[in-house]
Amino acid sequence: MAAPIRVMLVDDHTVLRDSLKAYLALYPDIEVVGEAADGIEALSKVRQLHPDILLLDLAMPGLSGVDVLRRIRKDAPECKVVVLTQHELPEYILPALREGAKGYILKRAGGNEVVQAIRAVAQGESYLHPAITSFIIEAALRPDLPSRAGGPAEDLTEREREVLALIGEGKTNAEIAALLSISAKTVDKHRASVMSKLNITTRAGLIKYALSKK
Repeated sequence: MAAPIRVMLVDDHTVLRDSLKAYLALYPDIEVVGEAADGIEALSKVRQLHPDILLLDLAMPGLSGVDVLRRIRKDAPECKVVVLTQHELPEYILPALREGAKGYILKRAGGNEVVQAIRAVAQGESYLHPAITSFIIEAALRPDLPSRAGGPAEDLTEREREVLALIGEGKTNAEIAALLSISAKTVDKHRASVMSKLNITTRAGLIKYALSKK
């Protein structure tokens, strides 16, 4: 009999972790070997416990989920990450996938889908929630989304370049505002200006462009 898939849960909500742990315990081929409430604790425990799968939230105190993904890819590449989040906007999806997430599922999904994702990723496959798959296909096919879209980046101001770079790192408006010591409303204005100057009409197109410039 094959060894169970070793899973570690990373989410800042204790109730969710407890619920997931109880549900996954119903499956003999899955073993929850640890849990963490934030990104820093997660990185420490990954080094100690060597899980096969990290079930990771994106919005957490301290290090963001994308930051954790980036560190995991460098420090523990054998650990595969399945993102479990409420966020289904491109500014979350694309950076997470770019930083190595092998699965991306939404918290509104059923427990059975979580199990499917864990099993698929453990076997070397990828798993995306259907809504995420639709977005990825749209991003590949729509003419306004490719990274070649847009005017010259030289037209951007220094502040707009900073905002664009942080968008490419997967930062939210609130995180960008805090990092640059400006308001979220000002971030929105810079984002709108960047999109206008680059002739990009969708938020997904802006994220893709930002990622292409990293």
